[in-house]
Amino acid sequence: MELRGLYTALVTPFDNGSVDFEKIKELVDIQIQAGVDGIVPMGTTGESPTIPTHEHLKIIETVIERANGRCKIIAGTGANATHEAIEQTINAKKMGADGSLQVTPYYNKPTQEGLYRHFSKIADVGLPIILYNVPGRSALAIEIDTIVRLSIHPCVVAVKEAGGSVDRVSEIYSACNITVLSGDDALTVPMMSVGAKGVISVASNIYPKPFKEIVDSCLRGNWEKARELHYKYYKFMKSIFIETNPAPIKAAMAREGLIKEEYRLPICPISNASKNILFDTMDSIG
Repeated sequence: MELRGLYTALVTPFDNGSVDFEKIKELVDIQIQAGVDGIVPMGTTGESPTIPTHEHLKIIETVIERANGRCKIIAGTGANATHEAIEQTINAKKMGADGSLQVTPYYNKPTQEGLYRHFSKIADVGLPIILYNVPGRSALAIEIDTIVRLSIHPCVVAVKEAGGSVDRVSEIYSACNITVLSGDDALTVPMMSVGAKGVISVASNIYPKPFKEIVDSCLRGNWEKARELHYKYYKFMKSIFIETNPAPIKAAMAREGLIKEEYRLPICPISNASKNILFDTMDSIG
C-alpha cells in the first residue's frame, strides 16, 4: 500500500460524556470535502487511552462506513498488550480499514527484541501497519535497527516519526526501504524535504485545506509555496501543543463551532492563559 499525502489524526467528539457518533460523521465529511488523503481514527489525538474497546471499534467502524471508500482509513489499533492490539487489528481489517497505526507499547517498556516481536505478530494479521515512534509519550523509541528488521515484513509499510528529529528520517532512509510520515505538524516541511511522504496531522482537524496544500506543494517540489504556508501556520502548529494534545486542538475546534469542548479525564481543558495564546494565533491567521 502506497502512503503519501495528508492524513488527519481525527479527534473524538463527546456530548455529555458519551461519544458523539453523529458528529464524527460530520467531521469525516469535512475532511473528505477538503481533499485529505486519509483519516486516522483512534490515535493519540482521538484520546484512545480513555476509550474502551467497544467504543474504540465502533468509532473506527463509523469512520470507515462514513468515508465509504472516499479516502484511506488508517485505524489506530495499537495497545501495550500485544494480544489486544492483534484483536483490534483483526476487527479493523474485517471492517475494511486500509491500514492500522501501531503505537510503541507504553508503560511496560519492552526491549527492542520485544518491540520487534510485538509489531511482527500484529503485522502477521495481514493488514498494512504504520509503526508509530513517539518516545515522548511511550518512554521508548523504535531504534533504527529494529525498523530495518521490521521493514522486511510485507505488511510493515511505514513509520510515523513523532520523536521531534528530522535526522531520524535520513537515518531510516539510509538504512532501509520504508515510507516515513511526519508525526509532527511543524516538522512536515523539513521532514518532507529529506524524503518523508506526508504527515499524520493534528492541525488539519481545523485547517485541512491549507495543510493539504502544504503537503501537495512538497510532493510537487514547490518548496517556495510549502515554506510560505509553513510560516503562515507555524505559530498555530506550535500552539496546538502548548498543553497536552488533544486539549488545545479541541479547544480551537470548539471555538469554531465544530465540536463541543469535552474531554475524558485525565485530559482536561487548557488554561485560560494557553487559550488566549492559541486564540490569538488563530486570529493572526485570519
